[in-house]
Amino acid sequence: MPERRSRTLLWILIGGGAFFLFVLAVFSLVYLTLHAGTNEAGFGGFGDRIGVVDLDGVILSPQPVVGQLKKFADDSSIKAIILHVNSPGGGVAASEEIYREVKRVREEKKKQVVVSIETVGASGAYYIASASNKIYADRGSIVGSIGVIAEWVNYGDLLRWAKLKSIVLKTGEFKDTGNPTRDLTPAEQAYMQSLIDNMFGQFVHAVADGRGMKFEDVKSIANGKVWTGEQALSMKLIDNVGDFEAAVKDTAKSVGISGEPTLVHPEKDRRTMLDLLTGDISQWIPAREKMLEQQVGFYYLWK
Repeated sequence: MPERRSRTLLWILIGGGAFFLFVLAVFSLVYLTLHAGTNEAGFGGFGDRIGVVDLDGVILSPQPVVGQLKKFADDSSIKAIILHVNSPGGGVAASEEIYREVKRVREEKKKQVVVSIETVGASGAYYIASASNKIYADRGSIVGSIGVIAEWVNYGDLLRWAKLKSIVLKTGEFKDTGNPTRDLTPAEQAYMQSLIDNMFGQFVHAVADGRGMKFEDVKSIANGKVWTGEQALSMKLIDNVGDFEAAVKDTAKSVGISGEPTLVHPEKDRRTMLDLLTGDISQWIPAREKMLEQQVGFYYLWK
């Protein structure tokens, strides 16, 4: 009897496991079926196609935008690329990398890149847009904010209230510049300002170069202000007032596409339940180093 019970239990476990895997496979198949075809087309087809890359939210990394631009640039069936922007900007270096890739696509691949600003195309997002062939924005879009910002929280008074001390050992006067437990010294403030001024000069030069304007003319309006799309048009910061559909229609015409073009979006990295159960999930869990990260950052960011 004990042996028969053991066998029965074993078969129950095997059957239950097989049923669980079957349900999991069906769930994954249904998920993929429901999410398939969300793009108008993939990378492998032919025809009158325009690639669409979304630049959405705060720019913290050049990826995935740079990778998507590269793929479309190397795809001969893609006649042009529209960068659909809705971003207040972000990190200086990340914005610059995307800016350089837009320029590379234009100059080396000879492929037209057009920017369509939706709600916001400010600071680092506008830095990127300035490298394109043409910029569209709605009348009420927010455009501009040419400038650099660096900020952090000084919680020194809180430490003193809690009777805690920050202990720093360093090798040079400026090694802990931006230490959030104390005020900047006059020398540190001048040093930080020099970095910001240099980045600001890079921003102004990029806009002047991309928009075909004089450096001094751009600098005269580069005070951190934003403007509506309607205002930006008269300032030569954009080329046309128009929505995404207008950008698509005009771009298609400019590259010789007759009729309605096929819009191609990059393939999304879809993950099934099976991937989460059997794969590496470390990217979904914040690392201790990231959670403890406290440092000064420089941003092309509208706030």
